[in-house]
Order: sequence, then C-alpha cells, then structure tokens
Amino acid sequence: MQRRQLLQQLLKGGAGIAGLSWLPVTLSAAPGVNQRAPILVAVELSGGNDGLNSVVPYTNDAYYQRRPTLGIPATELLKLDDAYGFNPGMLGLHRLWKDGHVAVVHGCGYEQPSFSHFTSMAYWHTGAPHGGNALGWMGRVADAMADTRRDNMIINIGANQSLAVNSATHTPVVFDDPQRFQRHRWMSSGATVSVEAAEASENPTRAFLRDVNRSAQASSQLIRQAWREYQTPVDYGIAPMDLPKVAACIEAGLPTQLYHVSFRNNAFDTHVQQPALHRRLLSYACDGIHGFVRDLQRIGQADRVVVMVYSEFGRRVPENANLGTDHGSANVMFLIGEPVKGGHYGEPPSLTDLVHGDNLAFTTDFRQVYATAIQGWLQVDAAKVVEGGFAPLPVFA
Repeated sequence: MQRRQLLQQLLKGGAGIAGLSWLPVTLSAAPGVNQRAPILVAVELSGGNDGLNSVVPYTNDAYYQRRPTLGIPATELLKLDDAYGFNPGMLGLHRLWKDGHVAVVHGCGYEQPSFSHFTSMAYWHTGAPHGGNALGWMGRVADAMADTRRDNMIINIGANQSLAVNSATHTPVVFDDPQRFQRHRWMSSGATVSVEAAEASENPTRAFLRDVNRSAQASSQLIRQAWREYQTPVDYGIAPMDLPKVAACIEAGLPTQLYHVSFRNNAFDTHVQQPALHRRLLSYACDGIHGFVRDLQRIGQADRVVVMVYSEFGRRVPENANLGTDHGSANVMFLIGEPVKGGHYGEPPSLTDLVHGDNLAFTTDFRQVYATAIQGWLQVDAAKVVEGGFAPLPVFA
C-alpha cells in the first residue's frame, strides 16, 4: 500500500510512467531456489465459519441444548471418532481424514476477541492481535526467507490483495483470472517518463518502478503459460476456490512457496437460515481441497504442500432466532496434506463455561498454528514472524 501511495504522489506531481504494468509481482526463477522446497497454501473461509457445526461434538448434550434446531443429528454426521463428526457437507475433507492427512486444531482464537469482520480479519492477516502491524504474517515469512528483494516469493489469488501477504521486502503477485493480466497506463497532464528512460536514471524510485515493471511482465507471461498448459482429470467440485490455479503454478515449476486464496464476500457469515447454506459452502471448500490434494498426488507434488484453513472468527454457541448464528470467537483450524499427522490437536473449549456473551473461550492461540506452519513445515524461525514464543504443535514428523 505504501508503494501504491508513492505512485499516486508521483502522478499528482505531474510525473507519470508510460506503459507501466502495475501488478503486484513475483515469479521468475531465482538462482539457488530449491525446486522441492516446502509450500504452504493458506485458505481463508471469509465471513466467520461456524466451527461448531463443522466439527460437531455429537456426544456433548450442551451442543444440542444450545442448538435445538441447528444441531446436526449424530446419524447425519461423517464420524471422525467416538466424540466428533464432520458436517455432512465435508465429504471431501472426510476422505482426507480417513487417509490420515487432516489435523483439526480446536479452540483457536486470541485474547479480547473482536467481533468485527474487518478488525478480526486484520488481526488474523497480520498475526498481531491489537497490534496494528502494517505487514502480513505471510509477508513476514517471505521476509524471513529472503531479506533482499526476490521475485517468486508470494502469490495471492483473488480480486484484491490480502493484508496477509503485505511484505517489507517482497512484492506479491496478485491475480484473479490468469488470462486477464492487464497493462495499465498511468497518464497525467504533465510530462511522462517512459520505463526505458528510467533505465538510465539513478533515481531509486524510478529504478524500483522499472524493476516492478519488468517483473510484472515476466510474472504475467509465466502464469498465463502455466494456466494454458495446465490440464487435469481431477474433479475439484463446483467452487474450487482458485486452487486449480495454485496447482497449475506448482506443476509449472514456479518456485513460489507461499500462496493465499479465499472464499470472497464474507460467504460464511451465516446469520440467517444457516443449515443448507453452511452445508453447501463447506461442500464447495472441502471438495476443492480434496481435489487439490489429489491433483498434487497426480503431479508428484503432494509431499511438499500443506494447506492451512482458517476463518476470522467462529460463531456463538447458541443459535439465533433466524435459524442462524452470530459472530463468535474461538474456532477450529485445519492443516491438511500428505506431510500432516492427522488427528485432533489443542484442547476443545467448554460448551458450558462460556465467555463474552455465549462464546467459546479460546484454548489455542491461533498464532501457535501459524508457528506450526512456519517453523514445523516451512522450517523458518517462527520468532521472526509472530511474537509470543509459540511452540509448534507436533503436526509434522
């Protein structure tokens, strides 16, 4: 955002950059990059997924007492064990669970939770609750991986850039449709300076813009080519959350280790008539993730990719009068993939000892799950990314 503001100030001052491809950037292969390096794909269920109706404690009477209408009968659940079952829409994830590749982390949250989508999402994106950090947690992971600017560090697939990928050093590539990278021309009434003219300039700002332009052009070309050549027989379901685009980039050999995708428009904000909608949304997400893992197996990359699923908050324990649930606090998170030791992690929160207006008390700081992905999987010192000294969960061998 600071760089975008810098460009705006340049334009206001009468200096435009003709022919500049303004795209957040990444993607040409860097010398010495390990082509078998671990990859993390963060999947955001935006809107506040109802974790209690995702991973259902079907032996707990308090669950059905608090949710007399929304409580899912045990006979309809996809059983995990003698205590928990998945929502019936989570068939894709249930298949991966039976393969031993799904870790369910219970009670994820933070102190003094916010029930605002915008605020809580900012806390999860930065990994710094109540901290106001301008950098995203994935951006800081990239900074810890390479302290000098390098292409190919982060890809954010979506219409807009997530705060999670903001980096002090690296510029993430952000795209929605791989075939619709556009070349924007910055125009002003004053004099314009071409990118070619910037070649000879020692001005640091112009040099930065030149490098952005070059990298943007290379990025768009590589991603277009990867998407054109990508073909798969794997079924990702109806709404695969851009995960086939991630698979295309991995299959093409792009050295990116950090990807971020999400459900958009607060899809999981289920205040009204939740049951059918929530089940359908979960089926989209879980079918997409299942297809993604199977596709990675097809191309021989499944052993180097882990998917982390999160949402900005959970839902309150009691159902509301509109057959839905309202903004809550603690939630479940998932770590998924062949490298994952499947099972339950973290302490399940109490359904009777509630806090903050009928909410679950968090038992696992969500930053511990981040630390697990950062240090346990990516082999990066988590202390450089998240404060608090969180020990990774034993999810990875």
